[in-house]
Amino acid sequence: MRKDYCIKIGIAILTACLSTVPQTVSATSSKLQDAKDKKEQTKDKIEDAKEELDALNGERAGAQQYVDNLNVQLQNASVELAEMENLIEEKEKGILEAEHDLEEAKKSQVEQYNAMKSRIKFMYESGENTYMNLLFTSTSVSEFLNKHEYFTKLTEYDRDMLKQYTQLQEKIRRSESDLKDSRTALEGLKNETTAKSADVAAMVKEAGEHLKDYLDQIKEQEEKMLAYEKELDDANNDITKLEAQLAYERQLANSSVMRDLSSVTINAGDIDLMAAIIECEAGGESYTGKVAVGAVVMNRVKSSSFPNSILEVIYQKRQFSPVGSGRFAVVLARGANETCYQAATDAMSGVTPVGDRLFFRTPIPGLNGMRIGGHVFY
Repeated sequence: MRKDYCIKIGIAILTACLSTVPQTVSATSSKLQDAKDKKEQTKDKIEDAKEELDALNGERAGAQQYVDNLNVQLQNASVELAEMENLIEEKEKGILEAEHDLEEAKKSQVEQYNAMKSRIKFMYESGENTYMNLLFTSTSVSEFLNKHEYFTKLTEYDRDMLKQYTQLQEKIRRSESDLKDSRTALEGLKNETTAKSADVAAMVKEAGEHLKDYLDQIKEQEEKMLAYEKELDDANNDITKLEAQLAYERQLANSSVMRDLSSVTINAGDIDLMAAIIECEAGGESYTGKVAVGAVVMNRVKSSSFPNSILEVIYQKRQFSPVGSGRFAVVLARGANETCYQAATDAMSGVTPVGDRLFFRTPIPGLNGMRIGGHVFY
């Protein structure tokens, strides 16, 4: 009986040693798949960022074209304003000259008015007799005719002066009206051009701010892409390292020397450890799947490449994620279910649905092995 107990202990230890190798590859394979998934996610992020960047560049190009068009309008408005200012300056010079002529005309008007007023006053005060007396006091016919001709010309002169005076008044009125209209038209055109220039300048400023926003967004997007590219490089590096590690672990598994189950020592409490790790790793699997996980643990214990006890195999660093997360300790403390205890007993007694396979994990593309439920054993 003592001999049987020692055999069971030996079997348990050997099984624990063999379990370590499979779980190592399983953990590495899982990390490798995670790294590949992260790489694909990062590539998707880069594609999304690139599409967004292309869209922003398209919008920026449109905004830049809009700003360029506004700048052309502003330049045209500035040229137009400069031309109008030159025209206004020329017109103002003309207005000054016209005002000078108008002042001279007004002076002439005053002089003509005073002269006409004096003649009218003289004629009114002298009366018609003066004209007749001058004619009839002539000593000869020729003198009479000369005086008559003189008075006739004087009368014509007065009429001409009156006509000129009337024309001068009309000219002054038209000049004043024209000057007023010219000033109003030029000032209106100048105000219109200035307002147009101000509007275009405001539009250019607003468009420039929008363009700056696009440039800022583009810069931010480019920085995102650089960060994603770094993530992609890191993911590629991780994949390279993990692939090398996985290859090493597979080589390790292939080169491992398997001990006989009879040489494995089973320690007190190993059944609890085995049942707990089976529940954590294969709680939702079939009974065969549960025994298969336990068999992998026992295969590690038997392997020369792993620790030679169930305790050491299960607690080997970074091998079983439930151990690292603390879930294993919870299950161990409360005790695994009866089915997992039965599966642990079978595995520790040498039952192995997976032969000498040392590793298991969830299926991934390119991984060949024995499929049992949700695990691939290899």
